[in-house]
Amino acid sequence: MLVCLLAAFALQSCFKKDAMLTAHPRGDTIAMTENYLYQLYFNLNAGKVISSNVKTGSDLGFECSGQGWHIILNTSDFMKVADLGEVAFGKAHDTVGVNWKFDKSDGNPDSVAIGRWFLVSGADTVSSNHVFAVNRGMDDLGNTLGIYQVIFDSLKNNTFYFRYCPLKGGTRLAGAVTKDPLVNYMWFSLKTGTVEHFEPPVTAYDLLFTQYTTMLYDGTIPYPYLVTGVLTNRSGMEVALDSLTAFPAITRDIATKLTYTKELDAIGYNWKYYSFKTGAYTLRTKNCYLIRTVTGLIYKLHFIGFYNLKGEKGYPVIEYEQL
Repeated sequence: MLVCLLAAFALQSCFKKDAMLTAHPRGDTIAMTENYLYQLYFNLNAGKVISSNVKTGSDLGFECSGQGWHIILNTSDFMKVADLGEVAFGKAHDTVGVNWKFDKSDGNPDSVAIGRWFLVSGADTVSSNHVFAVNRGMDDLGNTLGIYQVIFDSLKNNTFYFRYCPLKGGTRLAGAVTKDPLVNYMWFSLKTGTVEHFEPPVTAYDLLFTQYTTMLYDGTIPYPYLVTGVLTNRSGMEVALDSLTAFPAITRDIATKLTYTKELDAIGYNWKYYSFKTGAYTLRTKNCYLIRTVTGLIYKLHFIGFYNLKGEKGYPVIEYEQL
Protein backbone atom coordinates (compact mmCIF):
# COMPACT_ATOMS: atom_id res chain seq x y z
CA MET A 1 0.00 0.00 0.00
CA LEU A 2 2.78 2.44 0.96
CA VAL A 3 4.51 1.76 -2.33
CA CYS A 4 1.31 2.58 -4.23
CA LEU A 5 0.85 5.88 -2.39
CA LEU A 6 4.45 6.93 -2.87
CA ALA A 7 4.26 6.03 -6.53
CA ALA A 8 1.07 8.06 -6.87
CA PHE A 9 2.72 11.13 -5.37
CA ALA A 10 5.85 10.67 -7.43
CA LEU A 11 3.77 10.44 -10.58
CA GLN A 12 2.01 13.71 -9.77
CA SER A 13 5.28 15.43 -8.96
CA CYS A 14 6.68 14.74 -12.41
CA PHE A 15 3.86 16.55 -14.21
CA LYS A 16 5.27 20.08 -13.80
CA LYS A 17 6.95 20.03 -17.22
CA ASP A 18 4.07 18.52 -19.18
CA ALA A 19 3.66 19.65 -22.77
CA MET A 20 0.86 22.01 -23.73
CA LEU A 21 -2.19 20.83 -25.61
CA THR A 22 -3.37 22.81 -28.63
CA ALA A 23 -5.22 25.92 -27.46
CA HIS A 24 -8.94 26.11 -28.26
CA PRO A 25 -10.54 29.50 -28.92
CA ARG A 26 -13.82 28.73 -27.12
CA GLY A 27 -14.86 27.82 -23.62
CA ASP A 28 -14.35 28.87 -20.03
CA THR A 29 -11.01 28.26 -18.33
CA ILE A 30 -11.08 27.10 -14.71
CA ALA A 31 -7.86 28.22 -13.00
CA MET A 32 -7.08 25.45 -10.51
CA THR A 33 -3.36 26.29 -10.96
CA GLU A 34 -0.52 23.92 -11.76
CA ASN A 35 -0.46 22.16 -8.38
CA TYR A 36 -4.27 22.23 -8.07
CA LEU A 37 -4.21 24.62 -5.12
CA TYR A 38 -7.76 25.91 -5.57
CA GLN A 39 -11.24 24.46 -5.36
CA LEU A 40 -13.65 26.34 -7.62
CA TYR A 41 -17.46 26.31 -7.62
CA PHE A 42 -18.99 26.88 -11.05
CA ASN A 43 -22.52 27.98 -11.99
CA LEU A 44 -23.48 26.87 -15.50
CA ASN A 45 -26.38 29.30 -15.84
CA ALA A 46 -24.26 32.27 -14.80
CA GLY A 47 -21.34 30.96 -16.82
CA LYS A 48 -18.71 31.67 -14.19
CA VAL A 49 -16.90 30.62 -11.05
CA ILE A 50 -18.92 32.02 -8.16
CA SER A 51 -16.67 30.96 -5.28
CA SER A 52 -13.20 29.55 -4.69
CA ASN A 53 -10.96 28.58 -1.79
CA VAL A 54 -7.54 27.14 -1.08
CA LYS A 55 -8.00 23.38 -0.84
CA THR A 56 -6.08 23.09 2.44
CA GLY A 57 -8.40 25.56 4.20
CA SER A 58 -10.60 22.95 5.88
CA ASP A 59 -10.59 19.40 7.18
CA LEU A 60 -14.02 18.19 8.33
CA GLY A 61 -17.41 18.80 6.72
CA PHE A 62 -20.61 18.68 8.84
CA GLU A 63 -23.90 17.78 7.15
CA CYS A 64 -26.48 20.57 7.23
CA SER A 65 -29.72 18.85 6.19
CA GLY A 66 -32.44 18.72 8.83
CA GLN A 67 -31.75 15.15 9.94
CA GLY A 68 -28.16 15.09 8.75
CA TRP A 69 -25.44 13.76 11.04
CA HIS A 70 -22.66 12.74 8.65
CA ILE A 71 -19.15 14.11 8.99
CA ILE A 72 -16.98 13.96 5.88
CA LEU A 73 -13.32 14.54 5.06
CA ASN A 74 -11.73 17.11 2.80
CA THR A 75 -10.64 14.52 0.27
CA SER A 76 -8.79 17.09 -1.86
CA ASP A 77 -5.95 16.79 0.67
CA PHE A 78 -5.87 12.96 0.60
CA MET A 79 -7.27 12.85 4.14
CA LYS A 80 -7.98 9.61 5.95
CA VAL A 81 -9.30 8.57 9.35
CA ALA A 82 -8.96 5.65 11.77
CA ASP A 83 -11.22 4.71 14.68
CA LEU A 84 -8.97 4.23 17.73
CA GLY A 85 -11.85 3.00 19.89
CA GLU A 86 -12.56 4.03 23.48
CA VAL A 87 -9.09 5.26 24.35
CA ALA A 88 -8.27 8.21 26.60
CA PHE A 89 -8.76 11.45 24.72
CA GLY A 90 -5.84 13.85 24.96
CA LYS A 91 -3.23 11.21 25.79
CA ALA A 92 -0.48 10.41 23.31
CA HIS A 93 -1.50 7.79 20.73
CA ASP A 94 0.08 6.24 17.66
CA THR A 95 -1.35 4.72 14.48
CA VAL A 96 0.56 1.44 14.40
CA GLY A 97 -1.71 -1.23 12.95
CA VAL A 98 -4.79 0.98 12.61
CA ASN A 99 -7.31 0.60 9.79
CA TRP A 100 -7.21 3.80 7.77
CA LYS A 101 -10.38 4.66 5.88
CA PHE A 102 -11.14 7.10 3.06
CA ASP A 103 -14.42 8.69 2.00
CA LYS A 104 -15.70 7.19 -1.25
CA SER A 105 -15.78 9.66 -4.11
CA ASP A 106 -19.29 8.78 -5.28
CA GLY A 107 -20.79 10.76 -2.40
CA ASN A 108 -22.72 7.83 -0.91
CA PRO A 109 -23.39 8.92 2.70
CA ASP A 110 -23.26 5.30 3.84
CA SER A 111 -19.61 5.10 2.73
CA VAL A 112 -18.03 7.92 4.72
CA ALA A 113 -14.91 7.04 6.68
CA ILE A 114 -16.01 8.40 10.05
CA GLY A 115 -19.34 6.61 9.85
CA ARG A 116 -21.85 6.46 12.69
CA TRP A 117 -19.95 8.28 15.43
CA PHE A 118 -22.82 8.58 17.90
CA LEU A 119 -25.45 6.91 20.06
CA VAL A 120 -29.04 8.14 20.24
CA SER A 121 -30.25 9.64 23.52
CA GLY A 122 -33.80 10.94 23.35
CA ALA A 123 -33.94 13.62 20.66
CA ASP A 124 -30.17 14.14 20.63
CA THR A 125 -27.10 12.29 19.47
CA VAL A 126 -24.34 11.71 22.01
CA SER A 127 -20.78 10.48 21.73
CA SER A 128 -19.89 6.83 21.23
CA ASN A 129 -16.75 7.79 23.17
CA HIS A 130 -14.59 6.65 20.31
CA VAL A 131 -11.52 8.70 19.50
CA PHE A 132 -10.68 9.12 15.82
CA ALA A 133 -7.23 9.69 14.37
CA VAL A 134 -7.69 12.27 11.62
CA ASN A 135 -4.80 12.45 9.17
CA ARG A 136 -5.03 15.86 7.46
CA GLY A 137 -3.24 14.53 4.39
CA MET A 138 -0.90 16.73 2.37
CA ASP A 139 -0.87 20.16 0.77
CA ASP A 140 -0.51 21.04 -2.91
CA LEU A 141 3.30 20.62 -2.67
CA GLY A 142 3.12 17.21 -1.02
CA ASN A 143 3.96 18.37 2.51
CA THR A 144 2.24 16.38 5.25
CA LEU A 145 -0.31 18.32 7.31
CA GLY A 146 -0.23 16.31 10.52
CA ILE A 147 -2.55 14.03 12.50
CA TYR A 148 -5.11 15.00 15.12
CA GLN A 149 -7.20 13.01 17.53
CA VAL A 150 -10.88 13.97 17.58
CA ILE A 151 -13.81 12.89 19.71
CA PHE A 152 -17.29 13.88 18.53
CA ASP A 153 -19.38 14.66 21.60
CA SER A 154 -22.89 15.41 20.41
CA LEU A 155 -25.30 16.92 17.92
CA LYS A 156 -27.78 19.11 19.78
CA ASN A 157 -30.05 21.89 18.53
CA ASN A 158 -28.49 21.67 15.06
CA THR A 159 -24.95 22.11 16.40
CA PHE A 160 -22.12 19.57 16.30
CA TYR A 161 -19.85 19.59 19.35
CA PHE A 162 -16.43 17.95 19.40
CA ARG A 163 -12.94 18.09 20.94
CA TYR A 164 -9.55 17.76 19.28
CA CYS A 165 -5.81 17.94 19.86
CA PRO A 166 -2.62 16.62 18.22
CA LEU A 167 -2.35 12.83 18.07
CA LYS A 168 0.72 12.92 20.30
CA GLY A 169 -1.16 14.92 22.92
CA GLY A 170 -1.07 18.62 23.70
CA THR A 171 -3.52 21.45 24.12
CA ARG A 172 -7.09 20.16 24.11
CA LEU A 173 -9.50 22.33 22.16
CA ALA A 174 -13.27 22.38 21.75
CA GLY A 175 -15.09 22.96 18.48
CA ALA A 176 -18.70 23.65 17.51
CA VAL A 177 -20.27 23.83 14.06
CA THR A 178 -23.88 24.96 13.60
CA LYS A 179 -25.84 23.81 10.57
CA ASP A 180 -26.69 26.26 7.81
CA PRO A 181 -29.77 24.97 5.94
CA LEU A 182 -28.73 26.83 2.78
CA VAL A 183 -25.66 24.66 2.16
CA ASN A 184 -24.82 20.97 2.00
CA TYR A 185 -21.93 21.04 4.48
CA MET A 186 -20.25 23.46 6.85
CA TRP A 187 -16.49 23.03 7.17
CA PHE A 188 -14.00 23.20 10.02
CA SER A 189 -10.23 23.62 10.07
CA LEU A 190 -8.40 21.67 12.76
CA LYS A 191 -5.29 23.79 12.13
CA THR A 192 -6.91 27.19 12.68
CA GLY A 193 -9.91 26.17 14.80
CA THR A 194 -12.27 28.10 12.55
CA VAL A 195 -15.61 27.31 10.93
CA GLU A 196 -15.34 27.77 7.16
CA HIS A 197 -18.36 28.69 5.05
CA PHE A 198 -16.75 27.58 1.80
CA GLU A 199 -19.73 26.07 -0.01
CA PRO A 200 -22.12 28.37 -1.87
CA PRO A 201 -25.87 27.87 -1.30
CA VAL A 202 -27.25 24.61 -2.69
CA THR A 203 -29.04 26.29 -5.62
CA ALA A 204 -26.14 28.59 -6.46
CA TYR A 205 -23.62 26.20 -8.02
CA ASP A 206 -23.47 23.10 -10.20
CA LEU A 207 -19.87 21.89 -10.45
CA LEU A 208 -16.86 21.77 -8.13
CA PHE A 209 -13.46 21.68 -9.82
CA THR A 210 -11.08 20.10 -7.34
CA GLN A 211 -8.68 17.35 -6.47
CA TYR A 212 -10.31 14.47 -4.63
CA THR A 213 -9.48 11.00 -3.38
CA THR A 214 -10.89 8.01 -5.20
CA MET A 215 -10.35 4.25 -5.12
CA LEU A 216 -8.51 2.65 -8.03
CA TYR A 217 -7.83 -1.04 -8.43
CA ASP A 218 -4.70 -3.09 -8.87
CA GLY A 219 -6.47 -6.16 -10.17
CA THR A 220 -9.13 -6.69 -7.50
CA ILE A 221 -7.27 -4.82 -4.74
CA PRO A 222 -8.49 -1.24 -4.16
CA TYR A 223 -6.06 1.51 -3.28
CA PRO A 224 -6.63 5.25 -2.71
CA TYR A 225 -5.39 7.73 -5.28
CA LEU A 226 -5.52 11.51 -5.53
CA VAL A 227 -7.06 12.65 -8.82
CA THR A 228 -8.06 15.97 -10.38
CA GLY A 229 -11.49 16.48 -11.83
CA VAL A 230 -15.06 17.60 -11.28
CA LEU A 231 -17.59 16.74 -8.58
CA THR A 232 -21.25 17.74 -8.81
CA ASN A 233 -23.54 19.48 -6.36
CA ARG A 234 -24.64 16.92 -3.76
CA SER A 235 -28.26 18.06 -3.78
CA GLY A 236 -29.86 15.98 -6.50
CA MET A 237 -27.81 16.76 -9.61
CA GLU A 238 -27.73 14.04 -12.25
CA VAL A 239 -25.17 13.27 -14.95
CA ALA A 240 -25.15 11.07 -18.04
CA LEU A 241 -22.27 10.25 -20.39
CA ASP A 242 -22.58 10.21 -24.18
CA SER A 243 -19.40 9.05 -25.92
CA LEU A 244 -21.07 8.19 -29.23
CA THR A 245 -22.62 11.49 -30.32
CA ALA A 246 -20.48 14.47 -31.30
CA PHE A 247 -20.94 17.47 -29.00
CA PRO A 248 -22.60 19.75 -31.61
CA ALA A 249 -25.10 17.03 -32.53
CA ILE A 250 -26.39 16.34 -29.01
CA THR A 251 -29.98 17.57 -28.70
CA ARG A 252 -32.39 17.72 -25.79
CA ASP A 253 -34.23 14.73 -27.25
CA ILE A 254 -31.01 12.69 -27.16
CA ALA A 255 -30.25 13.93 -23.65
CA THR A 256 -33.61 12.92 -22.21
CA LYS A 257 -33.18 9.32 -23.40
CA LEU A 258 -29.89 8.73 -21.61
CA THR A 259 -29.42 7.05 -18.24
CA TYR A 260 -28.49 9.45 -15.45
CA THR A 261 -26.74 8.92 -12.14
CA LYS A 262 -26.54 11.02 -8.99
CA GLU A 263 -23.03 9.84 -8.13
CA LEU A 264 -20.90 12.79 -7.07
CA ASP A 265 -17.99 11.79 -9.31
CA ALA A 266 -20.05 11.01 -12.42
CA ILE A 267 -17.98 13.53 -14.39
CA GLY A 268 -14.92 12.82 -12.29
CA TYR A 269 -11.41 12.76 -13.73
CA ASN A 270 -11.64 10.29 -16.64
CA TRP A 271 -12.20 12.96 -19.31
CA LYS A 272 -8.40 13.03 -19.58
CA TYR A 273 -5.54 10.58 -19.25
CA TYR A 274 -1.80 10.87 -18.85
CA SER A 275 0.24 9.70 -21.81
CA PHE A 276 3.72 8.48 -20.92
CA LYS A 277 4.53 8.61 -24.64
CA THR A 278 3.91 12.36 -24.98
CA GLY A 279 4.59 13.31 -21.35
CA ALA A 280 1.29 15.18 -21.15
CA TYR A 281 -2.38 14.83 -20.41
CA THR A 282 -4.59 14.02 -23.38
CA LEU A 283 -8.31 14.71 -23.47
CA ARG A 284 -10.90 12.04 -24.17
CA THR A 285 -12.58 14.18 -26.81
CA LYS A 286 -15.53 11.83 -27.35
CA ASN A 287 -16.73 12.17 -23.74
CA CYS A 288 -19.74 14.48 -23.58
CA TYR A 289 -21.58 14.95 -20.28
CA LEU A 290 -25.26 15.72 -19.90
CA ILE A 291 -26.00 17.53 -16.66
CA ARG A 292 -29.44 17.93 -15.08
CA THR A 293 -29.05 20.67 -12.46
CA VAL A 294 -30.82 21.06 -9.12
CA THR A 295 -33.05 23.68 -10.79
CA GLY A 296 -34.10 21.24 -13.56
CA LEU A 297 -32.06 22.63 -16.47
CA ILE A 298 -30.14 20.31 -18.80
CA TYR A 299 -26.70 21.18 -20.15
CA LYS A 300 -24.30 19.39 -22.43
CA LEU A 301 -20.62 19.82 -21.60
CA HIS A 302 -17.24 18.61 -22.77
CA PHE A 303 -13.62 19.44 -22.10
CA ILE A 304 -11.52 21.16 -24.72
CA GLY A 305 -8.33 21.92 -22.80
CA PHE A 306 -6.31 21.33 -19.65
CA TYR A 307 -3.30 23.62 -20.11
CA ASN A 308 -2.92 27.40 -20.13
CA LEU A 309 -0.99 29.37 -22.72
CA LYS A 310 2.22 28.91 -20.71
CA GLY A 311 1.89 25.13 -20.96
CA GLU A 312 0.95 24.72 -17.30
CA LYS A 313 -1.51 21.98 -16.40
CA GLY A 314 -4.40 22.60 -14.02
CA TYR A 315 -6.43 24.92 -16.24
CA PRO A 316 -9.35 22.84 -17.57
CA VAL A 317 -11.34 24.45 -20.35
CA ILE A 318 -15.01 23.55 -20.76
CA GLU A 319 -17.49 24.13 -23.54
CA TYR A 320 -21.15 23.78 -22.62
CA GLU A 321 -24.64 24.68 -23.77
CA GLN A 322 -28.11 24.61 -22.28
CA LEU A 323 -30.50 22.30 -24.13
